[in-house]
Amino acid sequence: MSSEPPFSRIAIVGLGLIGGSMAFAVRKAWPSVHIVGIDRAAVLDEAMARRAIHAAGRDISAVAGADLVVLAAPVRQNVELLREVIAHAAPAAIITDVGGTKRSIVDAARALGAGATFVGGHPLGGGARGGFEFATAGLFSRRPWIFTPDEHTPANATSRLFNFVRGFGATPSTMPAAEHDRLLAYLSHLPQLAVSALMEVVGHAATERGLVHAGQGLIDSTRLASSPASVWRDICATNADAVGEALDGLIARLTELRADLQRGDALTVIFEDAARWRAALMTTREQV
Repeated sequence: MSSEPPFSRIAIVGLGLIGGSMAFAVRKAWPSVHIVGIDRAAVLDEAMARRAIHAAGRDISAVAGADLVVLAAPVRQNVELLREVIAHAAPAAIITDVGGTKRSIVDAARALGAGATFVGGHPLGGGARGGFEFATAGLFSRRPWIFTPDEHTPANATSRLFNFVRGFGATPSTMPAAEHDRLLAYLSHLPQLAVSALMEVVGHAATERGLVHAGQGLIDSTRLASSPASVWRDICATNADAVGEALDGLIARLTELRADLQRGDALTVIFEDAARWRAALMTTREQV
């Protein structure tokens, strides 16, 4: 943890799971950093009561004076808020976001041109349930945090953001926005859609009476099915091409399995490949 905070005044627009957890993480890492939260009155009251923030902002003008502004609302709302945030933010401020897709907001920031520096960001440290009530300071510990600077981004802005997220335990890296969106379509968006569809099919077929007989496998594999649709509508809408490609790949494999249930040849190949990639995934986790 850095002894000196990279930013002295932070404004967080949206105190859900990610924004709230960031507030708690910053308070823990650097108690001297002043945090302004901007959200609905009820959320702000709870955040003040839990001492996640120092001040409650009722509108976007509260970002004035912050040297870091974090957009932590749903993806499309962040894009809509960006112009207003730039209008109120200090010229030297850095603006970042925490959305699950990057092309839409990076393109919007580029189109807006002059103003505060924007660097897209995405912490890969979510939870099965959203909302401030589930926020925790440890959400980002030892988890990746991807930033998407472009050729016009000042190097100092990226380095300050790296030091910032390292301060509460995250592991920062960079990649182009388009590469991020395609990769996350497979690492995050496809698993969420697949698990939600799986739980919906199983639930309707088994009903409450049948679900009492479910084993731990179903419980473990459907943890993501509790995620709120509101967040995922925005993610799918702003990454439809990449998510569509990922879904096509999964549908193709399921179709192979469906056509080969009697022989089991496709099942054997897919299961063996899956086991190999699962082992590779767990190896990467052990190295973190």
